[in-house]
Amino acid sequence: MTFQITIDCAEPDLLVPFWAAALGYRAADPPTGHATWRDFYLSVGVPAAELGDSDCVDRLVDPTGAGPAIWFQIVPERKTLKNRLHFDVLVGGGRSVPVAVRRQRVDAEVARLTQLGATVLSRSDDEPNGQYGVTMADPERNEFCVS
Repeated sequence: MTFQITIDCAEPDLLVPFWAAALGYRAADPPTGHATWRDFYLSVGVPAAELGDSDCVDRLVDPTGAGPAIWFQIVPERKTLKNRLHFDVLVGGGRSVPVAVRRQRVDAEVARLTQLGATVLSRSDDEPNGQYGVTMADPERNEFCVS
């Protein structure tokens, strides 16, 4: 069995480049026989008006083949509540790494992701208990954690 992660969104054109850079993924190639994703969607009957001016690149793949594919599915409604599922971007190295080192690693990643369009929502800094992490939001305000 294989699986993909599907994320409901309004603008895949905004999220695909962000998450590709955030996770080290790349845009998925269009299906065989189609020059572009737009070409593919038109061939399966999606009306051109529904596609707008987009190139329709709405999928990511892990270039190593290890991680799941990610599809950014357009839905009409905007996000209004907290995510029920989110990404944890693990850059700190885990509890075997001193909190001060993890804090540096996490803060460096938070700075990088902020430059890509994410925003910081909150920080969890509980050094006595060995915890440090940052909750962020992607460009469509989907929450994710960096630790």
